[in-house]
Amino acid sequence: MSETARKENFNQYAGNGILDVDAIRAQFPILQEKVHGNDLVYLDNGASSQKPLAVTEALSRYYASQHANVHRGVHELSDRATEAYENARKIAQKFVNARHAEEIIFVRGTTEGLNLVAESYGRDKLQPGDEILVSEMEHHSNIVPWQLIAERTGSVVKMIPMDDAGEILFDEYQQLVSEKTRIVAVTYVANSLGTVNPIREMTSLAHEVGAVTVIDAAQAAPHVALDVARLDCDFLALSGHKMYGPTGIGILYGKRELLSKMPPYQGGGEMIRQVTFEGSTYADIPHRFEAGTPNIADAVGFGAACEFMWETGIDTIARHEQSLLDYIHERANQMDDVRMYGTAKLKAGVFAFTLNGIHAHDIGTILDRQGVAIRVGHHCAMPVMRHFNIAATARASFAVYNTHAEIDRMFDALDDARELFGV
Repeated sequence: MSETARKENFNQYAGNGILDVDAIRAQFPILQEKVHGNDLVYLDNGASSQKPLAVTEALSRYYASQHANVHRGVHELSDRATEAYENARKIAQKFVNARHAEEIIFVRGTTEGLNLVAESYGRDKLQPGDEILVSEMEHHSNIVPWQLIAERTGSVVKMIPMDDAGEILFDEYQQLVSEKTRIVAVTYVANSLGTVNPIREMTSLAHEVGAVTVIDAAQAAPHVALDVARLDCDFLALSGHKMYGPTGIGILYGKRELLSKMPPYQGGGEMIRQVTFEGSTYADIPHRFEAGTPNIADAVGFGAACEFMWETGIDTIARHEQSLLDYIHERANQMDDVRMYGTAKLKAGVFAFTLNGIHAHDIGTILDRQGVAIRVGHHCAMPVMRHFNIAATARASFAVYNTHAEIDRMFDALDDARELFGV
């Protein structure tokens, strides 16, 4: 794959916006918290980002003046709640540049979105001998659902390998794609490594053999301007809590022509058209896939998070985070005892590392005592750990409110770890 093609896939990182980090940080009250007597440095955004006032105020406003059940009532509050909920769907449509609002399904998060596709599309379409291609760098949420559906359908899950830089081996992907390929499930941005994958080219190749593509955009959503029309992917799932929104809410995008032919994922209220004991008929999309009372408030909060990102400027956020990534790599390169994982040419927001002589969990504990929050472990990406023959890494991951000074705080805390362990 050419470098020109890679850069085209990465062009959303170009931006000329200037970020006022102090003004941004003022919108996140939790950043004023003290941890073990130290100012908080929050570098665990890949697991879950913090929430701006715009989001928490939207949640409070909804519960204070708009709450009722949606779609079913004829009273004023139900109308307000329905309008707020469906407006959030339209915002989500714009956020991923979907053509139709009904292509947006509200789910609990990326995990539920991927399981929905596996169960509803996969169970209906897969036959014995069919192949599902999944990359080596996937989060467990984009591996296990495919293994479960493969067991039930007789289909086969095959791995797309990566190299030691954490980049997909595109030539091997090309060789794996065949007339047996039915689904290609791949992450846009790898949670354990930060790699930005060439989704557009991977999708194009999959479509040549009639396969559908399922994109895990959980880590991409906070960092990359999403455009499902340009990517031409068939399904894409993301989580609100990683992009400044509430927990327990996310979206699944699916092309209308695919969703319309898929059976329901869950049964209950809202997703039905008519129910008798002789049988039931189902609502049109998107409601066919939103059984029961939905997570109305957090959908509203999700919409507020999207608007926060737009107002800040997604390109501006990406530019700022890239400067943080460049800086942390520069500092780490000066240290002989730091090994970095994920050195792809195109990365977003993640710095994974180990420190010679100190287990990752010890690193995390010592940093926490200094007020620095990072993530340690296998990051729900055990195949990645096996690739590098390690048990765990320490991971710093960035958001719009992080600063170069916070990175310095992290490295100062690593000095304390070295001193404590005598390495």
